[in-house]
Amino acid sequence: MEINIGIDDAGREKSSTALKKLLADTYTLYLKTHGYHWNVEGPHFQQLHLQFMEQYTEMWTAVDELAERIRALGHYAPSSYSEMSGLSSIKEETGNPDWHAMVTNLAKGHEQVANTAREVLRVAEEIGDEATLDVVAPRLTLHEKTAWMLRATAN
Repeated sequence: MEINIGIDDAGREKSSTALKKLLADTYTLYLKTHGYHWNVEGPHFQQLHLQFMEQYTEMWTAVDELAERIRALGHYAPSSYSEMSGLSSIKEETGNPDWHAMVTNLAKGHEQVANTAREVLRVAEEIGDEATLDVVAPRLTLHEKTAWMLRATAN
């Protein structure tokens, strides 16, 4: 069925492509945060264990919203880890860093997601995709705030 939402095919393609990168970055950061939640140790265990759980829970909800926006634009969301990994600018991590490295890595991850979100906003604004702006603008705010809080924790 033809899609007639006021954005032409090329615009919907451009917006979906940008959203797929944001989805992949968010999903990869979600996985990293969840792994850190399981494996954090040290003097700040309780605080970080809870903080990481709050963060990964929020991102779990966000990935669904991002994927549904991609579908509303008439495109398929990436649905495998290999697809996500290929699109993500956040690299998978192996090993078990100490708590300080975890916090630092996550701060950098949230900064990267914020940068990716800014690119989505630029694309959405360019093509007049207000719904994508509405979905992504709060994501930018959240990732910038989370990065700040993690940087403050690491100091």
